[in-house]
Amino acid sequence: MKYPLLLSLCFALHLSFGLSLFAQENNYTNSTSIPIGGNTYQTAGNIKEKIGESGILTWSNEASEFSIYLKSSIEKEVIVSLEIVTQESDSEIAVVLKESHAIALSEGKSGIIEVGKMKLAPGYNEIKLKGIKKSGVDFAKISKLIIGYDGELELAYVKDNESNRFYWGRRGPSVHLSYTLPADKDFKWFYNEVTVPEGMDPIGSYFMANGFAEGYFGIQVNSETERRILFSVWSPFKTDNPGEIPDEEKIILLKKGEGVYTGEFGNEGSGGQSFLRYNWKAGKTYSFLNSVEPDGKGNTVYTAYFKDPEVGEWMLIASFLRPKTDTWYKRPHSFLENFVPESGNIERTANYGNQWAADKNGNWTELAEAKFTGDDIAKRGYRLDYEGGEKSGQFYLRNGGFFNGSVELNSMHIRKANGIAPEIAFDQLP
Repeated sequence: MKYPLLLSLCFALHLSFGLSLFAQENNYTNSTSIPIGGNTYQTAGNIKEKIGESGILTWSNEASEFSIYLKSSIEKEVIVSLEIVTQESDSEIAVVLKESHAIALSEGKSGIIEVGKMKLAPGYNEIKLKGIKKSGVDFAKISKLIIGYDGELELAYVKDNESNRFYWGRRGPSVHLSYTLPADKDFKWFYNEVTVPEGMDPIGSYFMANGFAEGYFGIQVNSETERRILFSVWSPFKTDNPGEIPDEEKIILLKKGEGVYTGEFGNEGSGGQSFLRYNWKAGKTYSFLNSVEPDGKGNTVYTAYFKDPEVGEWMLIASFLRPKTDTWYKRPHSFLENFVPESGNIERTANYGNQWAADKNGNWTELAEAKFTGDDIAKRGYRLDYEGGEKSGQFYLRNGGFFNGSVELNSMHIRKANGIAPEIAFDQLP
């Protein structure tokens, strides 16, 4: 296409002019256009409808409902409108924020349709879309929610799809804890304990316990029937496609535990992956132990162990060799993320306690200080439903669900040291 930048600019000016004119015609001075594709979830209905980058693409089932989320800085009366893609048939839908507003959509209708006055509450607001009746296949195809208002109003929402931000925004903000590690020793081992509270383990959750500079180790919720213990090490060759990694830079499996799957992974860097399908349970505390040790030949060995309190013994997950790497344990950290965009509207949380690091001689150091950080979606303020820090003597992470309340990014947190190092017979580990 010739002159794509000019066409994009013309479209943006046309949209901006149209919204401004619409605002003036409806007696308010400002308007904010919220893209459906990055801020909406299907929240009811057994038939899965399709939400794409351009908005709601299918809405065929009467039981299907959608929720649009945005955070308001203040209580504010606004005028709500929807931008409709050309209607293929007559229908009626309801737009609900405390009060329900019904609007009729006639065949062939498109563009901005006013819904009516609503009052935003300070904090996160959920605006629901419900189907009332239709004569065709879909109730509506909707691309934008438009908020008209007078005066000042700050709204937090996923604003654009640059760098695939609708995908990352719908997943929700990922948050991290980086534990302060003394710089005067060569550390080999990191120990951590993780407890996921009951009800805080929706599908798509990854509760990463033991992170290191070259990989990560934690537990996942993959489906209603499957959970995993996951341990991965990135290749030194930078790519999202594992097929591009040269043989001399591939991660090498040294050993693995019983029932553990091993292979390659991609899309977020590439390398060696291992996981054990394991029915871990919310409400129980699990222990994680892993080591990072140079082999003296220009490579580094990474090994991970997991302990279930009901089993009482350490289970080997896997041991990998990373070529062209000469390092001890660096950057011990934990993180919490959701890897399923459709469940980014559901809250999850985890408690992290009793962090310790052991040097190459087996001497333990307690790690009682951590820095709280967030991903790009959090840094931009597109999603503000995140927290992390110290609570009741443990560190914690919380995200998703559009809850109100946040903790300052890059803040430092200290838990009370307990002074009791883990008792681990290193020479007896499997």
